[in-house]
Amino acid sequence: MNLVLAIILMVVFALAGFAGGTYYMQRQTKKMLIENPPLNEDGVRLMMSSMGRKPSEVQVQQVLRQIRAAAKQADKDGKKKK
Repeated sequence: MNLVLAIILMVVFALAGFAGGTYYMQRQTKKMLIENPPLNEDGVRLMMSSMGRKPSEVQVQQVLRQIRAAAKQADKDGKKKK
């Protein structure tokens, strides 16, 4: 009886650890992407210059603020749905 109980507890704790680890890593990844978006200043400059225009620093910063705001809004919307 003790062996069966021990096996059941190991399986339960392994599943709980897997679920907890998955949740924690997902939360950390979202936080990292909000703080450090994959598109940085150089990427925005390159994107705008490839469209045939030379962007000013104000335009670059405006685009970066819009990207960060959109990421935060998407994160809030995701939390509300759950």
